[in-house]
Amino acid sequence: MNWYNVGKIVNTHGIRGEVRVISSTDFPEERYAVGNKLSLFRDGKSPLVLTVASHRQHKNFDLLTFEGYLTIEMVQEFRDGILKVSENQLSDLEGDEYYFHEILGCTVFGLDGQEIGVVTDILQTGANDVWTVTPAKGKAHYIPYIEDVVKEIDVDEKKIVIDVLDGLLS
Repeated sequence: MNWYNVGKIVNTHGIRGEVRVISSTDFPEERYAVGNKLSLFRDGKSPLVLTVASHRQHKNFDLLTFEGYLTIEMVQEFRDGILKVSENQLSDLEGDEYYFHEILGCTVFGLDGQEIGVVTDILQTGANDVWTVTPAKGKAHYIPYIEDVVKEIDVDEKKIVIDVLDGLLS
C-alpha cells in the first residue's frame, strides 16, 4: 500500500494532549476533520492509527488532538512522527488538478515530441506551481504549471506535453 505525507508532528502544545503539526497537505480541512483517521509513522515502529478529536490553527501550525490521548505524557512519544494517509483515503480531484505523486516522475515532451526531461520536484510559489524538469544531461528547467504552457497530462502513461515558449528552457 502507498502512503502519502500529511504533516510532521514537531512538538506538543499545552498539557491536554495537543500536538503541533507542520502540515504538508493541500487539504488540511479534509485531513484534519474530526473523526478522520491518520496513520502515525515513527522510527522503526509499525504505524499507529489515530482518530482526530480536534483541530485548530495557531500561527504556522495545525494543532491536533486525538481520541484517547488526553495528556501531554500520552503524546510526547509522537514527536518527530510523520502523519500519513493511505492511497484509498485520497479523494478524487477535479479535471485539471493532480496530486504531487501523480506528476513527479512524469516525462515531459515538447509539442514536437522532443523529450525535455523528468519532473523531479514541484515548487509551490503561490500564484501557480512550478515543476523542476531534469533532463538526462544539462541543468534543470523550471516549467510553470499554467494553461499556456502545459497542454496535456496523462498520469497513467506518466507523460506530459508542453508548449515550449521562447526562453522557457534557457
